[in-house]
Amino acid sequence: MVLIWADEDFKISGQPYPGFPILLLDSMESCSPANQFMRHYLLRGQVRSRRSWCSTGRALFDFFSFLQAHDLDWRDVDRGEAKSLVAAYRDYCLETCKLHLSTTRQRLYYVCKFYEFAREEGWVSRLPFTYEERKVKKTVGFLAHVDTSGGKTLANDVMPRRPKYLPKFLRMPEIKTLLAATENPHHRMLLRLALRTGLRQEELATLPLAYVFDPDKSGRTERNLSIRLDPFDGSGMMTKRSKPRTIRISRRFMADLYHYAMKVRGERASMSETPQKALLLNHVGQPYSLAGKSLNRIISDAGKRCGIKVHTHMLRHTYATQTLVGLQRNPAYGLDPLVFLQGQLGHESIETTMVYLHLVNEIADEAVLAYDDELNEMEEAD
Repeated sequence: MVLIWADEDFKISGQPYPGFPILLLDSMESCSPANQFMRHYLLRGQVRSRRSWCSTGRALFDFFSFLQAHDLDWRDVDRGEAKSLVAAYRDYCLETCKLHLSTTRQRLYYVCKFYEFAREEGWVSRLPFTYEERKVKKTVGFLAHVDTSGGKTLANDVMPRRPKYLPKFLRMPEIKTLLAATENPHHRMLLRLALRTGLRQEELATLPLAYVFDPDKSGRTERNLSIRLDPFDGSGMMTKRSKPRTIRISRRFMADLYHYAMKVRGERASMSETPQKALLLNHVGQPYSLAGKSLNRIISDAGKRCGIKVHTHMLRHTYATQTLVGLQRNPAYGLDPLVFLQGQLGHESIETTMVYLHLVNEIADEAVLAYDDELNEMEEAD
């Protein structure tokens, strides 16, 4: 099997799709079922993010390569064995390849979507997996009255259970150390933007220069300014699943962004022959790739210089956790902290946002212990 990425000459209905995944057999013929699925799945209105192209292509390539290596036919859904093809692939990923559980889950997700498409097309008579009821953690607090799950959910029986872990985030002393150790003004602005907005990796890479303005000349007097992230406004903005949302940026930070755009960004913008829409540009004056490897390397290297292990998404977790702490300390703001944070982060479900409550509790525990230690030191001194 061979996985290639299309160039500008690859067109569907006259529209070029450079970077689109194409799966080929060893004979260099098209792996038609996989390619038909990817055209259907990745070019729907709901899936516009090109980051999905890469993960979907690699998942299908890996699955079909597994089948080829073990002389298996993907259509053999009635193979008469206790373990289905998809279950066998799952165990191969986990036990033979020692892949991380989250990586295996992601690959299985796309493989299962492929089979659902295959059944709709009549290529297979049934799915090589079933759905089963699983217990879920009971909803508590202010969401309990809208929980209609009965403590159960339908789950794919070949999908490993989602690992239970809390996101890692930076404490305030680590944030200060990280920023102090980052002298490059472009890298420093990247860090500040991530820490003050919680934007996803592709959102940081594509945040348009057009969204930045001088708050003192805008005629707006709000302390926190509303910014509309809209993938359809022609600015080049990209969000997860191309869903627009409105975020809030403090007036002071918007002034800093404007100063950067007017006084600092030009150093890199002048290296490009054509004007670039993105606010943040790399060392040759081009936008950062959506894959985000360069952004993550910049952030990771900044952390290494001061002994802090950090990556791009960790800054998003940091923003969420520290913002939630601040909102809970100041209830006079008159808004629900979780609902506000859900909108800022662009979470479809508030259940996703609730994970940060556990992190806030962790900070609270640390604060109580620190306070207790300080009292002990005072008593010992007396």
